[in-house]
Amino acid sequence: MNYTETLDWMFSKLPMYQRQGASAYKTDLSNSLALSDYLERPETSYQTLHVGGTNGKGSTSHMLAAVLQEAGYKVGLYTSPHLKDFRERIRVNGQPIDRESVLRFIDDHRRFLEDKQLSFFEMTVGLAFDHFKKASVDIAIIEVGLGGRLDATNIIHPVLSVITNIGLDHTRFLGTTLPEIALEKAGIIKTRVPVVIGEYQETVQPIFEQVAQARNAPLYLASKSNLPVLTTDLQGAYQSKNVLTAIQAVQVLNGLGFSITDQSLAAGLQQVVSHTGLLGRWQVLQQAPKVICDTAHNREGLSQVLAQLQEVPATQVHMVLGMVNDKDLETLLPLFPVSARYYFCKPDIPRGLDAAVLQARAKEYQLSGETYTSVSAAYHSALEKADKEALVFVGGSTFVVAEVL
Repeated sequence: MNYTETLDWMFSKLPMYQRQGASAYKTDLSNSLALSDYLERPETSYQTLHVGGTNGKGSTSHMLAAVLQEAGYKVGLYTSPHLKDFRERIRVNGQPIDRESVLRFIDDHRRFLEDKQLSFFEMTVGLAFDHFKKASVDIAIIEVGLGGRLDATNIIHPVLSVITNIGLDHTRFLGTTLPEIALEKAGIIKTRVPVVIGEYQETVQPIFEQVAQARNAPLYLASKSNLPVLTTDLQGAYQSKNVLTAIQAVQVLNGLGFSITDQSLAAGLQQVVSHTGLLGRWQVLQQAPKVICDTAHNREGLSQVLAQLQEVPATQVHMVLGMVNDKDLETLLPLFPVSARYYFCKPDIPRGLDAAVLQARAKEYQLSGETYTSVSAAYHSALEKADKEALVFVGGSTFVVAEVL
């Protein structure tokens, strides 16, 4: 198979949560452990840092990767989902995994992957761990995919765990209350491994404290620490919380024997995009009209993004909006401004919510607009109808942003 055929096989033959939903969600780590054993435990050949949470885990992971690169370390970075290219998920010092490595991995291990009926995510985690070993990275930043306790990445024994925050997302799998979700995400806390909690949340902090104490894991709370004030090149006011989390993590790493100077910390935070290639976080695509896209897709994330949008001067706001079909629309749609003009669309994945359904539900909250046959059609219509002083926002789903990018 060539590269395109290999990707087609990966996406079509293996269950993938991002595309299919519940049918791809696994309830134990047996497949991940089996693949690790089969590959001779590649994740044990380098140090790892595990990053989980509801919002901000991707940005925080990229910040930490950029800082460690600036400090001279060879850094692996595993994140999900990708926006434009599958290879975004697996990077070494910012460089995506090469196509030949993807081809070779699938070709060499296809029979095992099929026999074990590995999910897309389980297989991709194994590919990342194997690639980082072959690249001889010093440390790999591993972002949790979904939850924590049962996530395929949770077979590593990191030097540091990071949990950014807790919000109501993926409630079908993780629980319907913040404490229930926190307990699942606390599953990445390991015995005697320090853990950084990004945001203090009164309802869930006791969960983290109890789990950390039971596992004798030193606990650090970034939002309550006396940390230096630094900025990042990542746009979006919400990034200030992620910056604090990254700074706290760096301080803990230095206490573990890493050598990251203040200069490397500040410089790395200012070069996240160039060092790691991060996309889709308050990303300005053009001016006149100003176009902003953001991958926020749950209540906490969208609340922050939409609040900042209100501060952007504009004659009118045009919203290119699409969502997946397992979102709680009753908690999300009330967040959106009734004064905006909406362009409802369906992301091109099996989980995509039909644009007409989204339009009908949005109407219940006085959000009005037209439906479109694709994300691209909605986006181009918004650009045509927006004057130069208007604002066009693209979001509601990672997959909507991906199609526009």
